[in-house]
Amino acid sequence: MSESKEQSVSEPVIPPEGGVRGWMTVAGAFCALFSSFGFLNAIGVFQAIYQETSLKDYDASDISWIFALQLALMWAPGPLWGRVIDTYGPVPVLWPSSVLCVLGLCMTSLATKYYEILLAQGLCFGIGAGGVFTSAMICVGQWFVRQRGLATGIAVSGSSLGGVIFPIFLNRVIEDVGFYGAVRYTALLVGVMLVFACALVRSRLPRKEWDGKAAWVDLALLKDSAFGLYTAGAFFIMWGIWAPFDYLTSMAENAGFSSTLALYLISIINGASVFGRTIPPQIADVFGHFNVLTVCCTLTGASMLCLWLPFNYHPSHAGIIVFAAVYGFVSGSVVSLLMPCVAKVGDLQTLGQRFGTFQLVMSVACLTGLPIMGAILQKQNYTDYSGLQLFGGCCGLLGAALIGGSTLMIRKRRGSKKV
Repeated sequence: MSESKEQSVSEPVIPPEGGVRGWMTVAGAFCALFSSFGFLNAIGVFQAIYQETSLKDYDASDISWIFALQLALMWAPGPLWGRVIDTYGPVPVLWPSSVLCVLGLCMTSLATKYYEILLAQGLCFGIGAGGVFTSAMICVGQWFVRQRGLATGIAVSGSSLGGVIFPIFLNRVIEDVGFYGAVRYTALLVGVMLVFACALVRSRLPRKEWDGKAAWVDLALLKDSAFGLYTAGAFFIMWGIWAPFDYLTSMAENAGFSSTLALYLISIINGASVFGRTIPPQIADVFGHFNVLTVCCTLTGASMLCLWLPFNYHPSHAGIIVFAAVYGFVSGSVVSLLMPCVAKVGDLQTLGQRFGTFQLVMSVACLTGLPIMGAILQKQNYTDYSGLQLFGGCCGLLGAALIGGSTLMIRKRRGSKKV
């Protein structure tokens, strides 16, 4: 009996390629990412509001720590959440994390001091959003193999839709009930979506025994030249990629644009990213994931330097809208391709440690990038955004160069140009 049980656990079970339960999990993951990553995609709205209201006595760098903490917590606890989900299923992570998301927003609606907002929106919501995001993505991957790209693309598009909806929602509701009332309504919307997520997301694989001796992070993996270069390149990409998400709104307002258009720029970025998260991954199946990622990283950095930087000297409604659309597409493709490429750099035996190491490095990039750009903006008296634009654009191009170097190494290893 025990032998047959052990055999059933150890033998791989072919995924059913969806089925009712699988596609219900995709629907639940869509709701989960709408409420977690989708809300984080609207950080520029809060940056602009805080600079003008409750945190106007703080500089942009201080305020950006709130959102940097949120972004870092999307990555840092990933190895822990993954281990718990493998052992006990998604419920012990997804349900408490959903409660933390709603609680964090409710507390944000009551917070008036910097440390209160940092703890509520940065720490509480950040931890919750990370747990919700990780649970959804892991469970979707368990139900599909051949259609995994399609299923993941549908789930991830929830984050883009959230990034479109939340800025518009906040702008409309603030006019009627004020900022704090709008945050409470946002908490209600997030709560409803997460109820659907908790009801629909299910794991498929049998539970594993908890292995306390297994390594979660192995920095020695960075000694592998291809993985080390790839991780370094991804670090620089994530260091600068959030610049338009956080500072484009305030920049547009400073240039004299209406507050409505300034807020809607974030929606345009996220609307374009829906296509960026779905089309390039399909192209990558034909031409190679690393090849397409290198091109998209290059375009991400180039768009900041060629389309966004000139706006600092020649403001234009059409120009800033074009930049928002282009940047949303290319940055969305980068986000959708980063993690799948991690799985292709090394062998399956080190996959778990490789993901954990990569997530740890990405959390450091997210935690430090926005505050550095805020400090640059402060040095330029909050009127000249060229410094942070150059920082973001150069980080993107440097990251593209490093990932390109990693791509060449992988091509040489495999003896194929399609990597």
